[in-house]
Amino acid sequence: MDPVEELFDVVVIGGGPVGENAADRASRTGLTVALVEAELVGGECSYWACMPSKVLLRPGAVRALARDVPGLADPGAPDPAAVLAWRDEVTHDWDDAGQVEWVEGAGLTLVRGHARLTGERLVEVSLPDGDAAPGSGESPSAGAGQGTRLLRARHAVVAATGSIPVLPDVPGIVGAEPWSSREATGVKDVPESLVVLGGGVVATEMATAFADLGSRVTILARGGLLGAAEPFAGEAVAASLREAGVDVRLGVEARSVERTADGIVTVTHSGTDGGSDDTVTAAELLVATGRVPRTGDLGIDSVGLEPDGPLDVDESMQVRGVPGGWLYACGDVTGRAPTTHQGKYQARVAGDVIAARYGSGGGEEAPTRGEEAPGVGQEASRWTRYAATADHVARTQVVFTRPQVAWVGFTEREAREAGLPVRAVSYDLSWVAGATVAGQGYAGQAQVLVDTERRVLVGATFVGPDAGEMLHAATIAIVGEVPLDRLWHAVPAYPTVSEVWLRFLESYGL
Repeated sequence: MDPVEELFDVVVIGGGPVGENAADRASRTGLTVALVEAELVGGECSYWACMPSKVLLRPGAVRALARDVPGLADPGAPDPAAVLAWRDEVTHDWDDAGQVEWVEGAGLTLVRGHARLTGERLVEVSLPDGDAAPGSGESPSAGAGQGTRLLRARHAVVAATGSIPVLPDVPGIVGAEPWSSREATGVKDVPESLVVLGGGVVATEMATAFADLGSRVTILARGGLLGAAEPFAGEAVAASLREAGVDVRLGVEARSVERTADGIVTVTHSGTDGGSDDTVTAAELLVATGRVPRTGDLGIDSVGLEPDGPLDVDESMQVRGVPGGWLYACGDVTGRAPTTHQGKYQARVAGDVIAARYGSGGGEEAPTRGEEAPGVGQEASRWTRYAATADHVARTQVVFTRPQVAWVGFTEREAREAGLPVRAVSYDLSWVAGATVAGQGYAGQAQVLVDTERRVLVGATFVGPDAGEMLHAATIAIVGEVPLDRLWHAVPAYPTVSEVWLRFLESYGL
């Protein structure tokens, strides 16, 4: 017997932080919302990415800070077993009961299973083994294989399916069973040695973490490190990794990979000097060469969209090219800004748009600021709660390497490519008084980009210990388009590293 359609106002596909935010916001004007998740509620960030990776990185960072302060005993190398136990605690041993409790407390309906679109506002969910669809006439234990549920959305479907890692086309790499970021953050035993393929955020963070935990680490990167950031940031991280004993090989490309019968991985790569190929061996291989939006198994071809690419959205997060304007997307699946925090921001926008367009308008938590939501197909006004404007001018990123790297808005290259008249103002963070009292070995660099015509900031980068904690002041200045003459009156406390803000303005000529 075919399952009956279950009717909800909104169906959200993906129960990670992005999907949770979209579902919660959409429900605030009385809409009924189903949240579909195939794995753990809380998603990649909670169990395999942001949270566990930062736990693995924190002990080494704290040790480095302590060693720079005279009078403190060297705390010694991190204890891998204790660090992994802390990681297990933070991930709740990969048990999502707490997240499920939040979903249910928010008045959302949780549906477990893999969801795909099968038509206009129709979502088919393949249930985990042993589950059965309501109204199917089967008990959970009856029948073999998976059951299905059909969810019909009255108004909107939101895709928040995230992204998946991709393997480069290198002979032997699949057979070598490499790690992705999931295996790296979920590791049970720290390997004696590790080769990291890639030079981005995951590659540099995991190289740092495993070097701290005692692995012999080699990085193989086609270009420099952290290519999306200012060049001085990647250079600082490369220098720090080398100082920590990591073998950093830049400008190389993997030619082949082989895992032998004894489990050892050998990676053959182009020579660092353009000469003959070279090799490196290790117990494990982490491939961190990029991720792509997860749309291949979403069924978007059933609604006239091309699979295997990002979902193109307007500023209200409505997917373009879908008649009727019922499909929305947010997070990595859009390809706009692949970070959890930016995806949650997009989710708040999407949820508020849906709540305003289709909800009753009641409820104490209904989004009401005197701002009118755009109609279906209409462009949202910039900097309202119904437009993800920051995606274009104020995206934020923090890389928890040592030193940390944090930036917001444009890099200098991006600004000049966009035709912005910018002047870069750089400052050595070790020169401010706050750095002097932070530790003897404090080192860092910061840079802001000034739009010389409007005299406002359009970009900022900080590199140094806990640099991520300095970022939000720059984010506020950029989003608020605070004129330099007004920023001059924002007096930084002494002695803090944030005194660099005064030095920026003095260097600019104020």
